[in-house]
Amino acid sequence: MQFIFHSGLSTASQVTQISGRGVGLDVVQSEIKALGGEVTVHSVNGEGTRFVIRVATSVAVSDALMVKVGEHQFAIPLAQIERIVRVSPIALEEYYDSDAEEFSLDQQHYRLRYMGEFINGHARPQFQNIAHSVPVILINSNGRLVALQVDQLIGSRAQIVIKPIGQQIAAIGYLSGATVLADGRVALILDGQAIARRALSTVRPIQPRLAQLTIEVVASEKRSSRRTVMVVDDSVTVRKVTSRLLERQGYEVVTAKDGMEAVEKIATLQPDVMLLDIEMPRMDGFEVATFVRHESDQKALPIIMITSRTGEKHREHALSLGVNAYMGKPYQENELLDTIQQLMTESTSIPIEVGDE
Repeated sequence: MQFIFHSGLSTASQVTQISGRGVGLDVVQSEIKALGGEVTVHSVNGEGTRFVIRVATSVAVSDALMVKVGEHQFAIPLAQIERIVRVSPIALEEYYDSDAEEFSLDQQHYRLRYMGEFINGHARPQFQNIAHSVPVILINSNGRLVALQVDQLIGSRAQIVIKPIGQQIAAIGYLSGATVLADGRVALILDGQAIARRALSTVRPIQPRLAQLTIEVVASEKRSSRRTVMVVDDSVTVRKVTSRLLERQGYEVVTAKDGMEAVEKIATLQPDVMLLDIEMPRMDGFEVATFVRHESDQKALPIIMITSRTGEKHREHALSLGVNAYMGKPYQENELLDTIQQLMTESTSIPIEVGDE
């Protein structure tokens, strides 16, 4: 019965202007799912068919702007946003170095705060290696405009469904709900008005650049004491199992769900070893290996390819691209750990082969 909701299915004997194209019930199901509901069908031969549609009794829908603060993605209702401007990171850094409470934009003065101050307690953003302008969102709070800086604009989403959150999270005060993104992730919805009121009623925490540098040096020293392994695999299970194995051995683990995300992350991270799958969406393992060896700034990064393709043709192709080790799935834990340790201690990158098991 669920097959009738698939696009392209039709019981019509011929295609006309209004029938036979198979675009009916799949549209119904898509619209109901967008509202957070579901549709089921019950049919008894000779008696009839019954469709049951379940949706929330109250559904709040809003247009939202998706932003990134730190490593996390959030949504801000578009109705709360007056406009968005781009500001030079040099000007912003000078502002955060000073004790000023207002920032000048287009010959007007605004109370400017970093959004991370209200989310994760970081009153000062990171400006390392930022060559482009930084997005600042202007929010109108009872006739006064407040400027809130975010790290990145992801884009706008039309008609997101606002879902309620539990009392424990709602007690934070800066959240108005949550929404489920197209890829299944949950994004919290920020209450821009509440954050703007907080920015107007409090004094900006002053974190001098010297103190910030001290924090960065300490954090860098702590990170340098642990070696980092990047796990690139489109399987959630493989990423979790491998991450837990490596974390138990004291490694710092960074994951990527496909080749494209891996390429984006190594632009800002410097892992010590990369564990790489072959079959992935958007960008496969061979393409990632080629990029690392020829186009990235980390051409000497050791790569261990772990894949179910254990044929000699794929092994030879991987090694010809500069992959350091080739292992088959499922891998032996001790063998993987020994290979990682060996590649980390080697001063030169020499391709080696590892057994299929």
